[in-house]
Amino acid sequence: MTEIEIKQPKAYAAISLATEEQGFTMPSELQTCSLLCTLAASKPNGKFLELGTGTGLSTAWILQGMDAKSKLVSVDNDVDVQAIAQRYLGEDERLDLICIDAGDWIKNNSQHKFNYIFADTWAGKYNNLDETLELLESGGFYIIDDMLPQQNWPEGHEEKASDLIKYLENRSDLKLTKLNWASGIIIAVKLNINL
Repeated sequence: MTEIEIKQPKAYAAISLATEEQGFTMPSELQTCSLLCTLAASKPNGKFLELGTGTGLSTAWILQGMDAKSKLVSVDNDVDVQAIAQRYLGEDERLDLICIDAGDWIKNNSQHKFNYIFADTWAGKYNNLDETLELLESGGFYIIDDMLPQQNWPEGHEEKASDLIKYLENRSDLKLTKLNWASGIIIAVKLNINL
């Protein structure tokens, strides 16, 4: 059950190699990426947001799950790592890569709504969380990873992660599942509380 037998995105191997050469040490795990792909397939003609492009490893998987009419906005503030995503994925017309601080992007784009948000950076996860969840359509997925203790966590981060989980669990507009899988994943669905 832990083996991933799925066709990898066409650009995945090249992005993975470029990621290693770049020295980028925070890519999403293969299990996480597979889940991102599967969940993306559930949102035909969807509007997708990825906060934290990195080198584009998870971006490639989200794109693989999306249909031809869907659109993905992926935001990162590191031009050097996002350049790898641009090199290997930039020709995909469904993808809009934006190099800016994700917190600033969230604040400046409150008029947009998304069916699927993968928050893989501080903004949208530990910072700007309420604003990010306001961007989510009813029935939309909010996905975060790295929720199990990690060796590279600084002192005090475990408490931040625990507080985040409690906050999400106590929101009346979310239904969520915590997965003790990969690096620790939370999937939340935005409820239509106006019904």
